[in-house]
Amino acid sequence: MFSCMRHCVFWLVAGIFLYLAGSGAYASGAPVKPAKLLGAWWIDGSEDLDISGLSFCDGELLAVADKSSEHIYHLPVREGAERVTLEPKARFARPDLPDDQPVPLKVRALHYASTPLSMDFEGITCDASGVYLLSERHNRIARLDSAAKRAQWLVPRWSESARERGYLQVFNAESEGLVKAEGVFWVALEREPRGLLRLERDEVEGKDFRALPGVAGLDFRGRAEDVTALAYYDGGLFTLERNAFAVCRREPASLLAEWCVHYRDIEHAPEFVYRDTRFGKGEGLAINPQGIFVVLDNNGVARAADAGDRRGLLLQLALPEFVNASPRNGARKPQRP
Repeated sequence: MFSCMRHCVFWLVAGIFLYLAGSGAYASGAPVKPAKLLGAWWIDGSEDLDISGLSFCDGELLAVADKSSEHIYHLPVREGAERVTLEPKARFARPDLPDDQPVPLKVRALHYASTPLSMDFEGITCDASGVYLLSERHNRIARLDSAAKRAQWLVPRWSESARERGYLQVFNAESEGLVKAEGVFWVALEREPRGLLRLERDEVEGKDFRALPGVAGLDFRGRAEDVTALAYYDGGLFTLERNAFAVCRREPASLLAEWCVHYRDIEHAPEFVYRDTRFGKGEGLAINPQGIFVVLDNNGVARAADAGDRRGLLLQLALPEFVNASPRNGARKPQRP
């Protein structure tokens, strides 16, 4: 009987642990270290566009913007420069209103009233077959058809299934980040609550919703725990947790953090900080061997040091050199930049 009780207690505790980890209530003890700044570029031509998504595609840093529904851009960053020009990469026709899902009246009105605001692109990713864009306005992925010069919706949709599970409850705080990794899409669901959706390309309705486990060392300073961008690099899924000023590398199967870096002191440095610190927040994320690239969406707000400057800012942070020795997370030492 004692042996049975001992085994029952073990499985009960294990079950509670797994539930907490899966629900996001479990906070991992992953190391959280200050980020090291490698470079910073003011983005010429970004005024009033609000750069919202980044991705490295064939070595080129591509971007999308909240207020541009028919363009993707690239950022030809140069080491040692203080600015980079936001250059158009492709112009295309936006997709039509989806005809296979409910379209709220406010979203329908925006579509017809304002082309720039109709898509609210928040993420960009790519694979060998093309470039994909995430529309927060429609909670949907569009593939850029270069030959036809138009964007077309992919099959998967998730607005209804996400709302049934308690996600997407706040307008304009919905699908906020996108990456394609190892053949599947990951979509970041921004906040209240935050979560991730794992999505097969030909899935009709998204079903695999996952809470994002917390990290004990992150401080959201009384603001909502959020996730605003995703990236994939060297076997790790990276999350941009804007209100904690942090980027975390996570193990894709469990989503437990292996390590995080925080950059609040960089974002709030006198030469970078915006006049209203509710804005000037991390929106786009891309990773390559040279480091972690974060773009700040300033929502049209000027920087504190220059009231006439309303450009966005691109930061390059170093990949950390420390090792999380915890065997649970299976962490490895990141490559040096």
